[in-house]
Amino acid sequence: MRAEYGFSKLKGRRNPYAKALKKQVTIRLGSDVIAYFKSMAGKVGVPYQSLINIYLRDCAEHHRKLTWAA
Repeated sequence: MRAEYGFSKLKGRRNPYAKALKKQVTIRLGSDVIAYFKSMAGKVGVPYQSLINIYLRDCAEHHRKLTWAA
């Protein structure tokens, strides 16, 4: 095995999966909603933002409709 390798000749590549990564958005949520997800997150050991993302993804995948809206 070589003592040193020449990495300076390598070219960087873009991540082909970058489009599938999460995108940062700003959303206004009620403090009671945040408190609810934070308490649930503490119980299951998942960060609350990830828990909100999991919940919204489940709603989107199952095409859940609002039952209280006319």
